[in-house]
Amino acid sequence: MQPCERSVLLVGATGAFGERLAAGLIRSGIAVIAVARNTARLEKLARQLGTQISIETCERSRIDTPFLNILRSRHPGLYAVADASGPFQASDDRLPRAAIGAHLHYVDLADARDFVGHISDLDQAARSADIAVLSGASSTPALSHAVLDWLVADARTIMSIDVSIAPGNRAPRGLSVVQAILSTVGQPVRVFRGGRWSEHAGWSLGKTVTLPGIGKRPVALCETPDLDLLVARYHPTVDAIFRAGLELSLLHYGVAALGLFVRLGLVKTLTPLARPLRTIADLLKPFGSDRGGMRIDARLVNDKGDLVHRVWTLSANAGAGPYIPTLPALAALKMLADNSLSWRGAAACAGIIPYDVIAAQFTHHGITAKQCGTATPPPLMKRLLGADYDTLPAVIRNGHDVSGVLVLEGRADATSPDGIITAIFSRVFRFPRGGANMPLRVEMRGENDGSETWTRIYPDVTMRSNLRNADPSTQCLDEVFGPVAIRLKWRATDVSLTLSPIGARLFGIPLPSFLCPRSIARETVDNNGRFQFDVDIAMPLIGPIVRYRGYLVPLAPDRG
Repeated sequence: MQPCERSVLLVGATGAFGERLAAGLIRSGIAVIAVARNTARLEKLARQLGTQISIETCERSRIDTPFLNILRSRHPGLYAVADASGPFQASDDRLPRAAIGAHLHYVDLADARDFVGHISDLDQAARSADIAVLSGASSTPALSHAVLDWLVADARTIMSIDVSIAPGNRAPRGLSVVQAILSTVGQPVRVFRGGRWSEHAGWSLGKTVTLPGIGKRPVALCETPDLDLLVARYHPTVDAIFRAGLELSLLHYGVAALGLFVRLGLVKTLTPLARPLRTIADLLKPFGSDRGGMRIDARLVNDKGDLVHRVWTLSANAGAGPYIPTLPALAALKMLADNSLSWRGAAACAGIIPYDVIAAQFTHHGITAKQCGTATPPPLMKRLLGADYDTLPAVIRNGHDVSGVLVLEGRADATSPDGIITAIFSRVFRFPRGGANMPLRVEMRGENDGSETWTRIYPDVTMRSNLRNADPSTQCLDEVFGPVAIRLKWRATDVSLTLSPIGARLFGIPLPSFLCPRSIARETVDNNGRFQFDVDIAMPLIGPIVRYRGYLVPLAPDRG
């Protein structure tokens, strides 16, 4: 190593991400002082990367300002500390504090919500030292926010943001990565969803995303700094969520199943299972692929007043996936090396490194990024009813204006006859059984396939269904509850919207009429000008099952 060349102290250099960041730095003409606990692995890394790397065997916790000053005297070109060690969920701020004390820039790949969130506590000290302390210079939040700054530049209002990461099954899994994932599975995670902050279990809220050239991947709620930063920087009115997933369904849904033990209070955390689960995952490496990707969905109103759905996707060729989390850190360290980044202070690395600087490395690694935007289709009910939709009172139309997501809140009464049969029906379909003046929340979400998912949240029960297969010629659609699909006919007038069931299927098989529900459902406007509903459900041979009625009004978002 030449004595005065620019160099970076890289902590965790022998990890899955550390090795790739080291290679990127050296390829960019920046020397590396590699730090890790294992001397043999450091020596192997040095043999792979050549003369531009030197090694230091040391625990992360033992690196302090005097240690850094000694290294700086031996390596005059040392200008930054990069931390790729993890898991950051268990880390403290001693290393960035040591870097500040030695007047060295600091960049990390942290994905821990609290660690990144509290890095701004060091802002004044970093400014006084005239250095940059950037936490989260990785896929989240650095890359996700760089993409969004570009994706929503013309937004008048941002409704929802959905970020998903889906690595390939053959991607290397460091123990720290496995520990980071398991640390929040089943744990309560604070999420801005449906216009309010609420708690959901880690690895819940699952869905499937499509990545070009890769296909469909399962993803679920994962706790990262983006859950806070997306709300703080972009002020969405409805949703801000981050999901991650495992390619193999066996692993992905297996982790979700283990999370039930945490949710039920049978175990405190899944972290002790990190080593055995990593071993199982390694045994399954021959299955699946080594291709991964990332997807960001944003629904917004642009400066022209158009409601649009914009999607950015990233797909990595074989073996390139593990490089993605290192590219924002590499970009930051290169900008600090050539003084093109003048920003100083301590903060989450969100909106600081431009997208084009990060994306400049994509081609070298065989990474493809695409952006597309489409106008959001009209609400399902408007497509279903056609011209009749416009005859409805404005209050009812507003109650079905699902342009991405619509959230309503109000009050409801519910009554249900006593009896085992009615209890079974209510249990299966998640009907409210009884109560007066109950708080009710309804979340209606437009899906990418044109359907809508309706979630009715009562104090003791949540009822969820999907409305699909709209047929404007008959004004009929299916409301799907798991394996049961009920065919509904809708009718609009200038005072009300009514619906009635005309058939049902179980696992796609038509049911005889004596097994089909009987229902009268009517939506009107009450004397206070609010959306009013009245639903009465019964079954042939059994009789009444449940009746629920009440009112709803649009929800004002709460970002507190």
